[in-house]
Amino acid sequence: MSIATVTQRIGVITSGGDAPGMNAALRAVVLAAEHYGMEVVAFRHGYEGLLNNEHISLNAPDVLHILQYSGTIIKSARCPRFKEEESAKLAAKNLDALNIQGLVVIGGDGSFRGAHHLGKHWNGKIIGVPGTIDNDLYGTDATIGYSTAVAIAMDALDKIRDTADAMDRVFIVEVMGRHAGFIGLKSAMAAGAERMILPELQKDKPLTIAAIVKHIKRVEAVRGAGSYVMVLSEHQWPGGAVALSEQLEAEYSMPCRPCLLGHIQRGGPPTATDRVLASELGVHAVELIRDGVTGVMAGLRAGELVEVPLEETWTKKSPLDVNLLRIQHEIFNPVKKPARDEQE
Repeated sequence: MSIATVTQRIGVITSGGDAPGMNAALRAVVLAAEHYGMEVVAFRHGYEGLLNNEHISLNAPDVLHILQYSGTIIKSARCPRFKEEESAKLAAKNLDALNIQGLVVIGGDGSFRGAHHLGKHWNGKIIGVPGTIDNDLYGTDATIGYSTAVAIAMDALDKIRDTADAMDRVFIVEVMGRHAGFIGLKSAMAAGAERMILPELQKDKPLTIAAIVKHIKRVEAVRGAGSYVMVLSEHQWPGGAVALSEQLEAEYSMPCRPCLLGHIQRGGPPTATDRVLASELGVHAVELIRDGVTGVMAGLRAGELVEVPLEETWTKKSPLDVNLLRIQHEIFNPVKKPARDEQE
């Protein structure tokens, strides 16, 4: 008897914040499952749907033409109550009642914590697929949705540069990534921003308003009057981009405008990179279940498919690319080095 006939039915959820490419991953799971003779049961609204037994069957015709759409056709949600032991037991009971032997969880670190919690109370196979724009899961070079979020932020920054140049203004663009600065770093570099305020750079010595002003003036001294675009990761300044722009205007008479990209970064057609990554990882997840693997995230590292223990995806951290930081700070924005007590 083949492994495929043993695992005849698998479940799938999309959980937590939505990410462009989740639909592409869902499509890959369904098509791969059908290829290996498995049935797919999808639970709507993530873990909430799993607890409420809100399930539907998915077949190839249901998913064939969804990979170009953002969001998720089976909906997503956050589920704080899933942290409770009784919730995990109820989810296990619901899965067993439907004769489901494997579960694919498409989401971020919160979703993977939930999957790990469920694994303590359920004997089925659980595989995570990294779907989050923040790119903050350890063990994979990129997460589904990250490429699209960077492209959207870059496009917005390009447009903002046009109006900033026209008025010789400072613009502060707030992007997502409260705990990880990957979107901020990549979009700032791609759009030629003059400064980045990222979580990783704020840990040791948070930036001050005085240091920001000194940097703006140094850039003006080197390049002449013109635009100055700053990328700010969310929650890295009290009150965000709006408060920072108001401070610069009120305290230093510096014309400044804020722009909050917010959930725009989660929408729009996924990039080719996200669609292909989601397709690879969705198939990989099904094949891992077929092979009897559990408790891991399906990832891609250096072009190779990998399996990473779920717990490692949030207990270990992937650092920002040191070379990109060096290029952005030292080569693309060459200004006189500040005194040692100033953060650059």
